[in-house]
Amino acid sequence: MSYCDAIENMASDRKALHKAYHDKLYGFPIHDDNELFCRLILEINQAGLSWETILKKEKGFRAAYDNFNIRKVASYKESDRRKLLEDSGIIRNRLKINAAIENAKAILLLQKEYGSFEKWLEHHHPKPKEEWVKLFKSIFKFTGGEIVNEFLMSIGYLEGAHSTDCKIYQAVLRKKPMWAVSNRVK
Repeated sequence: MSYCDAIENMASDRKALHKAYHDKLYGFPIHDDNELFCRLILEINQAGLSWETILKKEKGFRAAYDNFNIRKVASYKESDRRKLLEDSGIIRNRLKINAAIENAKAILLLQKEYGSFEKWLEHHHPKPKEEWVKLFKSIFKFTGGEIVNEFLMSIGYLEGAHSTDCKIYQAVLRKKPMWAVSNRVK
């Protein structure tokens, strides 16, 4: 067994940062709504940039977005938006910042209806990528096909986070609920 090719072939100066994410987070289920929101916002912010940039700025994102507390972010005012646009610890893109705030509001509505963001995801699982993309676009801002795909792979709802011969692949499968393993859709 080996690691995914992307990790295996990475230069050593970059490998540690990526390997930590790959080995402990990527593809593993998340059961905390704030952390699901975190992953969605990080994936949105990665659009047009490298994942390495996002990994290096994760602490800055956590500080800027109140540790991804959905209720707090949903209550941000115009002054909070301005503050985020001036924060060099994050990606200072108005569309991405607005998406974070509006998506927090959308998640609050999903929580009200389904009990949690996680339960909303479970309610719609399994779906093929194309259906997930349509669903996300109908509810969330700044969620194109690649963002939705990466978000869902990163939390174990779509296959592809790890190659089947990767050392981490079996660990991911052991962490998934049985319904998720038996109802996989690519």
